[in-house]
Amino acid sequence: MTEEHRVTEEPRTRRRQARGERRMADILDAAAKVFAQLGYEKATTNAIAAAAGISPGSLYQFFPNKEAIAQALADRFVAEMGGTHRTAFENLDFAALDLDELLDRVVDPIVAFNVANPGFKALFARPDMPAGLTGAAQPIQSALLGRVAAILAALDPELPDEDRDRAARVLVRIFQAMLPAVVDAPEPERPAEVRELKKVLRGYLAPIARED
Repeated sequence: MTEEHRVTEEPRTRRRQARGERRMADILDAAAKVFAQLGYEKATTNAIAAAAGISPGSLYQFFPNKEAIAQALADRFVAEMGGTHRTAFENLDFAALDLDELLDRVVDPIVAFNVANPGFKALFARPDMPAGLTGAAQPIQSALLGRVAAILAALDPELPDEDRDRAARVLVRIFQAMLPAVVDAPEPERPAEVRELKKVLRGYLAPIARED
């Protein structure tokens, strides 16, 4: 390949790569909407392709099946959720906060993320994880469990590790069980649903934090 040909070909390659990245992003955007509308089980690659405005054949150039789309969407959600977790959990002295303030600081940004990303709820914010998505959800679950365990350790440094980890799992399950009702509530009703969620979480946390 001559130097002139290389100079001409490299911009074309970059443009093709950019178009491919945009097309993949469009497919994932469409998948998030389809999963939110139909649920993971009923969603099909044909429906996702139609929502993305492409043929199924074009979709298969990027993703071989629905599971691969869900995995890629999970990876994107993990990256976006990382920012939400930093907002909710980092740079906070949990031991210095009362439970009401702690729950406001932690729950509100996570609820806001799920409201803004209904496809995330359809895939991962549910207690009955669909078969095939367990692996995709694992990074999200592990990160959240670790953050909650850290809060519990701050609230009660003497809490045995086994009890702390069990309590973290219970708290995450409570949150996941109640979150769909919060996200699905009409906007005027949602703040009341959030208050009920925090009330339940507070009731579980109060004995650990030794608050009445």
